[in-house]
Amino acid sequence: MITHVVLMKFKPEVTDEDIDELSALLHRLPDRIDEIQSYDFGRDVVRSERSYDFALVSVFANLDTLKHYQIHPDHQVVVKKLGSMCADIAAVDYENTPYHQMSDDGPDPWKSRNLFQRS
Repeated sequence: MITHVVLMKFKPEVTDEDIDELSALLHRLPDRIDEIQSYDFGRDVVRSERSYDFALVSVFANLDTLKHYQIHPDHQVVVKKLGSMCADIAAVDYENTPYHQMSDDGPDPWKSRNLFQRS
């Protein structure tokens, strides 16, 4: 599985109406692009100095389905809209294994008390 994460920082002149239009376009994509397995997006609620304004997280079966999504005409409409709205966009696409599919070879790292401590 491939998880696709996009973070967006809007230009100062972007209005709530612009963001609502973007949300409406994004909301339609899962019904129009069959390759999307999971799709979630929304505005940042913390609004700290380091925060981006908006995030999108989607899941695809593999790189081929992600590539099909990226070139799909309905996605290209969103890309064009983002080009006019965003001062900065960051993205990452990573291959993931759902937790329930992890190997039973050894101790469960999520149950370790030292999970977030440096070794």
